[in-house]
Amino acid sequence: MKIDILTLFPEMFDGVMNHSILKKAQESDVFQYRLVNFREYSKNKHKKVDDYPYGGGAGMVLTPQPLFDAVEHLSSEASVKPRVVLMSPQGETFNQAKAMELANEEHLIFICGHYEGYDERIREHIATDEISIGDYVLTGGELGAMVVVDSVVRLLPDVLGNESSAQEDSFSTGLLEHPHYTRPLDFRGMRVPDVLVSGNHGKIEEWRRQQSLKRTYQRRKDLLDDYPLTEKDRQWLESLDDK
Repeated sequence: MKIDILTLFPEMFDGVMNHSILKKAQESDVFQYRLVNFREYSKNKHKKVDDYPYGGGAGMVLTPQPLFDAVEHLSSEASVKPRVVLMSPQGETFNQAKAMELANEEHLIFICGHYEGYDERIREHIATDEISIGDYVLTGGELGAMVVVDSVVRLLPDVLGNESSAQEDSFSTGLLEHPHYTRPLDFRGMRVPDVLVSGNHGKIEEWRRQQSLKRTYQRRKDLLDDYPLTEKDRQWLESLDDK
């Protein structure tokens, strides 16, 4: 996968992109990224990329020319048509399903906004996707882009040491993930559940399934609205209300 990130502050990405899983993914050539300061595409003699909004109002608005030219240039170099992701608090709320969708692409371009917002023509004529990472406003789109890139890249083949890790993550199955335990077996009187050391893999899977259901029911009940519960699942959830 190739990822281009259009930003006015490329130095913000150095720490995130060059450590841990993202660094390993680059070293194994699973993905490559490029940081592009779109100020370089400005035709303004002072390299300005923003201006006052028509109609008045607070703040400055990103002008269309630098971003149009940047995206057109990057797209012309591409072997496939890229998905262009506009980071915006007005966008579709990002989730695991969207991460899985984007992980199937060969080329992604992220646009990180700043100031008061974008000229609407950027949204209408450049972006193929508009994404928000939550119902709050950040200073710019850089932090949001980092979140999306990380969640997408870890889904690419061979990025994680164990491919089942991504498949079992919270939200990947539609449920929150079950609890995990490791050594010691007994820590200050707090014991690991007996079923996990029983060696009975069928019982272990059943326990994990039930714990995922329980945790989802208690913490994110909304996720169960569209989840295909079995009759056995329903009985298990009903038993929680009886306790």
